[in-house]
Amino acid sequence: MARTTGTPPQTSQRPQTPPAQAVEGLPSGELSADGLAVFASGVTRAFDGRDVLRGLDISIAPDEFVALLGRSGTGKSTLLRILGGLDPDYGGDVLVPQRRAVVFQEPRLIPWQRVLPNVALGLRPGPDGRSALRQQSLDALAEVGLAGQARAWPVTLSGGEAQRVALARALVREPQLMLLDEPFGALDALTRTRMHALLQDLCARHHPAVLLVTHDVDEAILLADRTLVLVDGRITLDLPVSLGRPRDRGHPGFIALRSRLLAELGVTEPSAASGAPAPVGRLLAGPAD
Repeated sequence: MARTTGTPPQTSQRPQTPPAQAVEGLPSGELSADGLAVFASGVTRAFDGRDVLRGLDISIAPDEFVALLGRSGTGKSTLLRILGGLDPDYGGDVLVPQRRAVVFQEPRLIPWQRVLPNVALGLRPGPDGRSALRQQSLDALAEVGLAGQARAWPVTLSGGEAQRVALARALVREPQLMLLDEPFGALDALTRTRMHALLQDLCARHHPAVLLVTHDVDEAILLADRTLVLVDGRITLDLPVSLGRPRDRGHPGFIALRSRLLAELGVTEPSAASGAPAPVGRLLAGPAD
């Protein structure tokens, strides 16, 4: 499998300069090796002589939600950018669907455009014309609970509302793969909980494959079907999350998974003796990847 020039990714920001080479995008509706939504083998990436990804392998099945954990600087966001076609300077083999969407920690809305044009940003009208595209964008806004905000300016939105617009912008592209780079990291705890529920509902309706990059161990267990730990540029743990939904942080299985993941990350739970969950997001967070 050779790297070839692929279709520029559908992202939640206006692309600045399309990469000269991107990950190989499969024809719409097709899957990669062995029916996978994502297949990556031997992926390497270095910055200024420092190896960030070191022969990394990862696969994601259709309709599978995978969370990627790791300390800052381990290459989580670097991997996501490679899968999204935003970083062509990598080694190894990568196959992903053509229909991809990226949601970042910052909503990255265009301030001089109202909400509705932000949702449709970068999309071209199909055979049914502009009216169909407008309706698709309105439908996406309704799905994230913002049906009445189509004509609002981004500056008037709360942080949670702005991130809902970013999710609508991803959904309107009908992605086979959603790449989420700490999309809820800047939100308060209550808004974050609501966004978790919204994301699970959207995934249940649209069935994309999802890769969520996060520093928050509890968030990974709450949302994912499978959790990966990235240490020194390699996946060191691949752990299924075999818990029913909705998930309870106090469930013995949840606590056991949290302890296993934190141990792999080299983190000791300061509140373990009292049984209270550790503030794992703060423990793992640091400078950006």
